[in-house]
Amino acid sequence: QVQLVESGGGLVQPGGSLRLPCAVSGIIYIIYDLGWYRQIPGNQRELVVTITPEGATNYGESVKARFTISRDNANKTVALQIHSVKPEDTAVYFCHADLTYYTGNHYYRDQDLWGQGTQVIVSS
Repeated sequence: QVQLVESGGGLVQPGGSLRLPCAVSGIIYIIYDLGWYRQIPGNQRELVVTITPEGATNYGESVKARFTISRDNANKTVALQIHSVKPEDTAVYFCHADLTYYTGNHYYRDQDLWGQGTQVIVSS
């Protein structure tokens, strides 16, 4: 079964840093864009950043200065690095993949796949 496995969430103090890895598992034909979104309590889910297979990025305007994304195509992983975290970064962070996978006799093309989310709490 194709799934995204997120990790790295937890409690971090303001001003600290945090790394959130995400691994794609399952039988994958091709992975297109990967990215991270977040849902701040009381708000809608919003874009943090996405990254193409070639490394081009698309950042949400509010987080561009403090967020870095990287991907490892060979290992089918993507990671979000958050620098100088602020209390307003407290949210559930979701990994996202745009991909095509194969079940044996059928292609599922250009699917949107979401992780279950990992909680980040910024507090002293």
